[in-house]
Amino acid sequence: MAMSVGEKGEDAPMSDINTTPLVDIMLVLLIIFLITVPVVLETVNLKLPDVAFEPTTTKPENVLLSVRSADTDGDGLPNADSSSCEVYWGQTPVDSRELLDRGQKKLEQLLKDIGGPEYITEENFPEVHIRGDVNTPYQCIGGVIYTMQYAGFQKIGFISEPAPGSATLGRL
Repeated sequence: MAMSVGEKGEDAPMSDINTTPLVDIMLVLLIIFLITVPVVLETVNLKLPDVAFEPTTTKPENVLLSVRSADTDGDGLPNADSSSCEVYWGQTPVDSRELLDRGQKKLEQLLKDIGGPEYITEENFPEVHIRGDVNTPYQCIGGVIYTMQYAGFQKIGFISEPAPGSATLGRL
């Protein structure tokens, strides 16, 4: 590595910065990080399922909810100043209080129909399927999830459309 000894005038101060120690330190740190990073990054070996998407089996007792932002302009995009959400139970618009009441009544009716809580199984317990518009803020969908969990529903899922050209691989 090169080092500047000075100019022709020995009394003139040297104005160049010696970067050799800085480069040496950076190279040493780079080597240290290259050695220690694989040790720090511990991962759990998993075999993830090879499924593009899994079709939803719809049961008649399931609750289908649609959520979108309130749109007063009619252009399909939510307003920047609008924080209200539109929630639909099937095709009927509901507010949060009515959503909670309908959810609780749905579960009470289920208990009455099957003969009591001791007869509840995973197969006969209804699920909530939420279809959220792509422009809907998370607070809208999160509020619906919270309300339905508070009503007593255990399984809440999201309905989405698969990407064009993707195929169902099914369970392998």
